[in-house]
Amino acid sequence: MKSPTSERPVTDVIDLLYQQHGQIRDLFGLVMVSEGEERRTAFQDLVRLLAVHETAEEEIVHPMARSLPGGGGIVDDRLAEERSAKELLAELDGMDTEAPDFLAKLDQLRLAVLTHARAEERYEFERLRDQFSDAQRKAMAVAVKAAEATAPTHPHPGTESATKNMLVGPFAAIMDRTRDLIRDARK
Repeated sequence: MKSPTSERPVTDVIDLLYQQHGQIRDLFGLVMVSEGEERRTAFQDLVRLLAVHETAEEEIVHPMARSLPGGGGIVDDRLAEERSAKELLAELDGMDTEAPDFLAKLDQLRLAVLTHARAEERYEFERLRDQFSDAQRKAMAVAVKAAEATAPTHPHPGTESATKNMLVGPFAAIMDRTRDLIRDARK
């Protein structure tokens, strides 16, 4: 049975991002303990969620955080973490989930992503909550959801800025979503 809070749509961007961080943690756990097709499916879900989540943060959230006093340094640190994680995720995305070194590399990614998420929550999200009104955070949530709807579904290291995402993102998204359709049709 769903709790009353899980039935309400999340309209605050900070709550939305915290919720997605929870989903990411859960998917890492599922990939780590599952095997075979269940692991492949869970990993595909994780790759997709990480790719669209990071793209939306890069296009919407980080530029807003950068506008705050001292925000530039905070955002630069998060972008460096994101690039490193995308590079490892791209390597894992090309691997067989049953490969002998898959789980060790996945655990390395898990630690990097969860450390990154904690840094965002501590240094970026709470500043956004303090500095932007409820209406502004609601508008950001709408913008994040729109960005996620058109975001690439696989990692593309080197596109860790709003400008690069706007230039490369639509083409990468079309390629990724086509690749996903072909992969799913082969099953």
